[in-house]
Amino acid sequence: MTDTKDGDRKNSTLGLRGGTETSHVRQSFSHGRSKSVTVEHKRKRVVVPKPGGNNPAAAKARGAGQNLSDKEVERRRAALMAAKAQEAERIKKEKEAAAAREAELERLRAEKEAAERAEKEREIAEQRAAAEAAEKKAAEEAAAAANAKSRAKAQPQKAAEPAIDPAAAQAQASRAEAGRPVRKGGDNKQPQAEEKRGRGGRNSDNRRRSGKLTISSATDEGGRQRSMAAMKRRQEREKRKTQSQSGEREKVVRDVKIPDAITVQELANRMAERVAAVVKALMQNGIMATQNETIDADTAVLIVEEFGHRVSRVSEADVEDVIIQASDDDEGSLAPRPPVVTIMGHVDHGKTSLLDAIRKTNVVTGEAGGITQHIGAYQVKTSDDTPITFLDTPGHAAFTSMRARGANVTDIVILVVAADDSVMPQTIEAISHAQAAKVPMIVAINKIDKPGADANKVRTQLLSHEVVVEEMGGEVLDVEVSATTGQGLEQLLENIALQSEILDLKANPERQAEGAVIEAKLDVGRGPVATVLVQKGTLRRGDIFVVGEQWGKVRALINDRGERVNEAGPSVPVEVLGLNGTPEAGDVLNVVENEAKAREISSYRERIAKDKRAAAGSATTLDQLLAKAKADEDVQELPIVVKSDVQGSAEAIVQALEKISTDEIRVRVLHSGVGAVTESDVTLAEASGAPIIGFNVRANATARESANQKGVEIRYYSIIYDLVDDVKKAASGMLSPEIRETFIGYAKILQVFKVTGAGKVAGCQVTEGVARRSAGVRLLRDNVVIHEGKLKTLKRFKDEVREVHSGQECGMAFEKYEDIREDDVIEIFETEEIERNLD
Repeated sequence: MTDTKDGDRKNSTLGLRGGTETSHVRQSFSHGRSKSVTVEHKRKRVVVPKPGGNNPAAAKARGAGQNLSDKEVERRRAALMAAKAQEAERIKKEKEAAAAREAELERLRAEKEAAERAEKEREIAEQRAAAEAAEKKAAEEAAAAANAKSRAKAQPQKAAEPAIDPAAAQAQASRAEAGRPVRKGGDNKQPQAEEKRGRGGRNSDNRRRSGKLTISSATDEGGRQRSMAAMKRRQEREKRKTQSQSGEREKVVRDVKIPDAITVQELANRMAERVAAVVKALMQNGIMATQNETIDADTAVLIVEEFGHRVSRVSEADVEDVIIQASDDDEGSLAPRPPVVTIMGHVDHGKTSLLDAIRKTNVVTGEAGGITQHIGAYQVKTSDDTPITFLDTPGHAAFTSMRARGANVTDIVILVVAADDSVMPQTIEAISHAQAAKVPMIVAINKIDKPGADANKVRTQLLSHEVVVEEMGGEVLDVEVSATTGQGLEQLLENIALQSEILDLKANPERQAEGAVIEAKLDVGRGPVATVLVQKGTLRRGDIFVVGEQWGKVRALINDRGERVNEAGPSVPVEVLGLNGTPEAGDVLNVVENEAKAREISSYRERIAKDKRAAAGSATTLDQLLAKAKADEDVQELPIVVKSDVQGSAEAIVQALEKISTDEIRVRVLHSGVGAVTESDVTLAEASGAPIIGFNVRANATARESANQKGVEIRYYSIIYDLVDDVKKAASGMLSPEIRETFIGYAKILQVFKVTGAGKVAGCQVTEGVARRSAGVRLLRDNVVIHEGKLKTLKRFKDEVREVHSGQECGMAFEKYEDIREDDVIEIFETEEIERNLD
């Protein structure tokens, strides 16, 4: 018993009841090896809750030290169960959605596979049908050829042919029907060979392969496509093959137009030769040039002749030949046109007020300072509905170019002279412009209603300028008018009509339009706008034109009343919209055929203008460079950036500023343009230290902010003489002041003392005037100036004094100079700086 118990104790395991069970598992390894492993199985421990502790949530809460009521425990249990139910529902829905997606993907996959199988089967069927049709056609052609040959040889061979076995004849007939050739003689082996070839021949092989389904044909969805390089190589091979078969092609000789300069690529295109061949020819002639480089006309002629083409030399200026110039129009095509009348005269003589009275408007109030600063173009109809085109030019001295333009495009000039002011400088200038343009003149003596008006004085003064009015026995019409009361306006219009009848003004309205740019500006909303006076032809919407260095297409035409019109005939002023840039005032507008011609002419003119500007502003020789550098050292510059509302005002401002320049100071306009002040203008002004002048324009927000950050001054003006006066003051401030000397006294050196620490001191006596410590001094020896400087000290006895009067003795010492002797004379003077002004 004891042994048994001991054995039982040895075999038993110490632990909890039913805690662990063991079992043996044999594991198998490679090469037939195995191993026995003991595996332990642990039972799950079951904890029996205490009485009253059946609720796990309550037990947990109690374990956390919380006292929860039964309702709270029940509520939490319900919430937990609801959360579990929601989680189970969510998992169920996700599984259903995943199953639905999987089913949909399976359906789409099946549809795609079915479509691919159907497409492949269709392609295979088409290939089989094509192969069968080709085989059938080949068999029919072979049978036809065999029958024709047998019929051709039937007569000569009939006597020589041996007897044919009926079975062989039947076999031959069957072979002929099948499209196979019929052999001579009744060889029994021939049908077997033919049949063998039929089973294993080329046609049978093609037919068998045409229906064969390969991996590439089954998996290729869109079909493999050749690359561009492969297609080009194939085309080159076919081209070489064709050339080799047909032989060398005949050389095509072309007429090649050679301008003054041409690029290598353009030359190759005109000869229809390869660029590489042209570059090679240039290299053989010692010229290293790429396809984008420009060669001269002589080199291009040499290359063209080397390639065997004919040369046709043309000038680059020939591009303007497409512009129809004013040739003599047929008399039958001419029609009467309204006269163009320009009002000219001195500033504030009432030109615009007179035009206002004729137009029944009030334009003068809209001009800054009451003076006209733009050329205004208007069309007025008289009482008998006769149209007259008026151009109102500025009278200020700065607007000389505007008056000159007005005289060049006009038919009649009305010279306005104030009866109370008589002939003035700009009046004389207007007379000169009218006489230079050979334009008839009508004198309007204005302000005749004012007290002190003397019309005869005006007529008399005009005689000195070769203007003889009718009352003085001349041919020039004159009218006494008043813009305020309207006196003489009807007579003025009658004189204009009479003068236009004498001139017999006519133009051809059917030809391509040609006109002159009266004014140009850059409008923020509309872009570049040009005021054009049509002189010949009719300008219509959609016309392509060239004007100066710019080109464009007429997008809109606006008349002087602000109305949009579709066309403008001769002598009609209109605003033209649709330019690619702002033209210069005075440029000529020409309508051309197409946009390509317009671009070509514009590019040519722009290049020519650029070359001219570069040639005018550059020194070509070393002497010129040295002279220019030396001149620049002695001359101070005042750089300015000018922006204006219209091109004419910018031109007038630049000309007025250039007149301010003198030998000592030069006003240099770095840039002048049309439109608002932009950030690029501010950048230019900052780099050159120049102020910006805005005439009737303002800076945009970006430019204002940039100017504030960079410290660039922007000044705005609306009246040109205020602008010119301010620039003149600024230039005057840069002039070096004038130094004026005033002599105040003389002193004579009586004795020279050497003082320790002070150097040589002259004991002097003031012989004339007064000696001052702050004055300048000159040391004279034998009436020759040997030193000029200032006094270091001025003492009377031992005291430092400010001045010493005549007859008194004093001690003087010079700054940085000690070569003084007895009997030397000291000249004492004061200097005064006087500011200079530009006249």
